[in-house]
Amino acid sequence: MDFAIRSQRNQSGLNPRAGYSNDSCRFEEDFKYILLPVSYSLVCVLGLLLNSVAMWMFLTKMRPWNTSTVYMFHLALSDFLYVLSLPTLIYYYANRSHWPFGEAACKIVRFMFYANLYCSILFLTCISVHRYLGICHTIRTLASVKPRHAHIVCATVWAAVAICLVPNLVFVTTSQRGNDTLCHDTTSPEQFEEYVDYSSAVMALLFGVPFAVIVVCYCLMARALCRPRQALSPGQHRSSSRAKSIKLIVVVLLVFAVCFVPFHVTRTLYYTARVLDARCTLLNVVNFAYKITRPLASVNSCIDPILYFLAGDHYRSKLFKALTKKRQSTSTHSPAYLPTRPNNNHEIALVCKGTDPKKPQ
Repeated sequence: MDFAIRSQRNQSGLNPRAGYSNDSCRFEEDFKYILLPVSYSLVCVLGLLLNSVAMWMFLTKMRPWNTSTVYMFHLALSDFLYVLSLPTLIYYYANRSHWPFGEAACKIVRFMFYANLYCSILFLTCISVHRYLGICHTIRTLASVKPRHAHIVCATVWAAVAICLVPNLVFVTTSQRGNDTLCHDTTSPEQFEEYVDYSSAVMALLFGVPFAVIVVCYCLMARALCRPRQALSPGQHRSSSRAKSIKLIVVVLLVFAVCFVPFHVTRTLYYTARVLDARCTLLNVVNFAYKITRPLASVNSCIDPILYFLAGDHYRSKLFKALTKKRQSTSTHSPAYLPTRPNNNHEIALVCKGTDPKKPQ
C-alpha cells in the first residue's frame, strides 16, 4: 500500500487537530519488495510440498477417518488452497507493486489470505476442543462424537468464514499510481475507516473468541495432564495419548505465538494509527511492523503439517510405512536386484561375492 494517506476527516474539516494532516505522508516500503517475494516464495514451496503430502496421506492412507483426521484434512485443504494463490502475490511484490491480473483476481487473492487465516484458526480450535474432550471427558466423547459430526462442523466453519468475508470482496479494490496498478490489501483510502470497523468486528469474532476458547481448553487440559496418574481415567493412562496432547498444545500455541497474535496486534496498531491520523514517523514504524508480520501469518501453512506429524493419530507411523514401502518397491524393481530361484533338482545355489564354490567351506 505505497500511496499517500488521505483522511476523510481532514477533507471534511472534522479533524480536531487543526494544522496537522498526514495526507502527504508516504510510506517507506522498499524493504517489502525483497521481504515479501522471498518469504512468500519459501511459504509457497514448503507449503505446497508439505500440504500435498498431508492431503495424499489423508485421502489414501488414513481412511477410515476419525474425528481428529477430519479436522486435520480440512486444515490441510485450507492451507493448500492458500499457497496456490501465492505466485500472483510473489509476482506483484517482486514487480514493485504492479498488479496486471485485474480487479477480480485481486479480490480473490486477498480473500484467500483471510479465508486461510480464519479457517486455520477455527480448525485449530476444533482440534483443540476435540482433544480437550478426549482428555477431560473421555468416555462421553467416545460415545457421542463421530466423524460425521466433524464433517458438519467443518462445513459450518467454511460457510461462516465465507459469509464473514463477503464484505472484504467489496472493500478490496485496485487503483492507479502512475503507470502501476495497485492491489490494496485493505481498501481505497476513502473507505478505510469503514473497512476498519468491519475488520475489527471480524477479528473479534473469528480470532478473539476462538483464541479465548483455546486458552481455556489448554488450561483445563494442562491441569488434567498434571494430575497424578492414579487420579486419571483409564483412557488417560496411555502415555502416547498424553504425549500427543502435550505436542498438540505446544504446536498450536507456537502457531498462535508466531503467526496469528503478532499479525493481529500489529494490524490493530496500524489501523488505529491511520484512523487517528498519527504522525508520519509513527505511521512508518507501525507500517513496518505490520508488513513484517504479514508473511508470518502465512507461515502457518508450513507449521500446520508439523501438527499432523507430531499429534495426528497414526499419521507419523503411516507416513513412515508408506515411504518405506515405496523405497522397498523401488529396490525390488532395480536391475541390481537379482532374486535367486531353486533349480529343478531342488538344490539351492548360494553365491557369495569373492568366494570360490569349489573350495571347501
